[in-house]
Amino acid sequence: MSAPESVHRRARELHEQLHEHNYRYYTKDDPLISDAEYDELLRELQSFEAQYPELITADSPTQRVGAAPLKGFGEVRHAVRMLSLANAMADDELASFDQRVCRELETDEVEYAAEPKLDGLAVSLLYQDGRLVRAATRGDGETGEDITQNIRTLNSVPLMLAGKGIPATLEVRGEVYISHAGFKELLQQAEASGKKPPVNPRNAAAGSLRQLDPAITAQRPLEMFCYGIGKVTGGSLAATHTGTLDRLEDWRLPVYGDIESVAGIDGCRDYFNRYEQLRDDLPFDIDGVVFKVNRLDQQERMGFTQRAPSWAIARKFPAEERETMVLGIDIQVGRTGALTPVARLKQVFVGGVTVTNATLHNEDEIRRKDVRVGDHVIVRRAGDVIPEVARVVIEKRNRGAAKFHMPMHCPVCGSQVTRAEGEAVTRCSGGLFCPAQRKEAIKHFASRRAMDIEGLGDKLVEQLVDATLIDDVSDLYRLTVDEIAGLDRMAEKSAANLVAALGSSRTTTLGRFVFSLGIRGVGEATAQLLAQEFGGIESLMVADIETLETIHDIGPVVAQHIIDFFGEQHNRDVIGKLREAGVSWPAVENRRTQPLADKTFVLTGALSMPRTELKEKLQALGAKVSGSVSKKTDYVVVGENPGSKHDKALKLGVTVLDEAECLELIAGMI
Repeated sequence: MSAPESVHRRARELHEQLHEHNYRYYTKDDPLISDAEYDELLRELQSFEAQYPELITADSPTQRVGAAPLKGFGEVRHAVRMLSLANAMADDELASFDQRVCRELETDEVEYAAEPKLDGLAVSLLYQDGRLVRAATRGDGETGEDITQNIRTLNSVPLMLAGKGIPATLEVRGEVYISHAGFKELLQQAEASGKKPPVNPRNAAAGSLRQLDPAITAQRPLEMFCYGIGKVTGGSLAATHTGTLDRLEDWRLPVYGDIESVAGIDGCRDYFNRYEQLRDDLPFDIDGVVFKVNRLDQQERMGFTQRAPSWAIARKFPAEERETMVLGIDIQVGRTGALTPVARLKQVFVGGVTVTNATLHNEDEIRRKDVRVGDHVIVRRAGDVIPEVARVVIEKRNRGAAKFHMPMHCPVCGSQVTRAEGEAVTRCSGGLFCPAQRKEAIKHFASRRAMDIEGLGDKLVEQLVDATLIDDVSDLYRLTVDEIAGLDRMAEKSAANLVAALGSSRTTTLGRFVFSLGIRGVGEATAQLLAQEFGGIESLMVADIETLETIHDIGPVVAQHIIDFFGEQHNRDVIGKLREAGVSWPAVENRRTQPLADKTFVLTGALSMPRTELKEKLQALGAKVSGSVSKKTDYVVVGENPGSKHDKALKLGVTVLDEAECLELIAGMI
């Protein structure tokens, strides 16, 4: 049954009234009616829509949370790129920006729009004929994620614009954020529920907007301010940036109330200094001030660089600093084996975040700053994100405070730690064994160019490790169909396919196997070279550094990485277990006796066979396959559309083969 005209008319009236009250309450902080009166109007509209579903529209005030959970976020390609801003970290950089602008615009003084730089998440809102039809994150500037259903849950974002002169298409850019009060509310909720608290308001805002269930986003205290426009058609805007923002506010979009036009560099400095003092008293986080050439015709004249508008700059605040005490220095082992010293701190509040740990980066940094347990230190949030120890308050140091020394063995697995000459990072050498590196080691081992285990993706590796089904790569070959089928999103058929793929991967090549071990500095080409030089894993494992350094293209650093890797009994044990599990390869002929020994090939253009397959055929005959053409190149193999490598080969007089000629050459040597 259709709704009578009187109900349609009343529903439209309720739409208008509720949109107006939302605007007055959430954007202007100036409500006209009580909460009870608002609820009464909303319930009246809900009753109409329940009786007559035809009245439910996308811009209805009842549809702030009206969508089912999403399976994933779609992609949105921005009609006008969403660029980042160039940064000025000091006053002289801001002055240089002003001088450049004045020079390009051929004037002595420029009028700028000045506004606080909110520390939130950039989003784009698209309105068609005044109705919100799409919202997206910035993403990489070209393409973002479709977050329309989640943005609809923000009461400060109008579903329908109001006012005169609204363009047919209006794309609005803005920042979604969480206020200090809202963040405090989230912390209390996390504590009450026993969940991990969010790190800071910005992370909380980003995580809230990326919930697949809009009902969860609706529970988060998200707010938004608009700061600019993208695509506009079927209408005109003001002649200035500040005038444009005034128009947006007239159309009921939320705009920050203290955006000013200022004259020249002195006006910019005054505004920046004022907000640097106001920063701690604002209800939300800002990390600087943005200055934009105010006249839109001058903006158009200046244009854009690849990454940022030439007419705007963000003058960033200095990192906020606080004093606290070092309670201890712990060592964290990263997924690549890097050992990072981390200071355990007496709790301190810095830049809106409670800090209990701060990075000390590496051993050289600790030595330079001379950080010791018990020291009073100044902590800052570098870039207002990562807490770090800026300096030690030496005059407060206790007598007898001991200097810090990096451990000789990995605190996670006990393997020897190494530090290559010329590098600042200390690393664990137990790559195949160390639990801290386990997931990354297995992912690399299973990758296409290593053991090529089809169906063993990153997420499945993480599940297998988290379920304690595998401790190292050798455990992969003991997995059963039942064990795999018991994991999330794994059925018996896919589990059987994976077990079959594992079985197939047992037969490989020595070059692939060496590459799969993840020895630092040993890429595909080096792994193949080692296979050809040594002919077997056993002889490679016992090679000394002098022998390794005699091999062309292997320098002292990579040679030492190989020695360190095979010097760990843990790694040798895992290799032994892999051999016991049936991992094998055909015998490898010594490279020096092979027909293409000391010949260098370059492959370019689109080939009919996978490039890796042709590469392996050439390497099996002793050839080196390079990625660039030089005077030392012997052959360039070209497919369709070969490009600049082909041109360079002709210029240097290098022999050029097409794919058929190359295969004919290989066939004649087998």
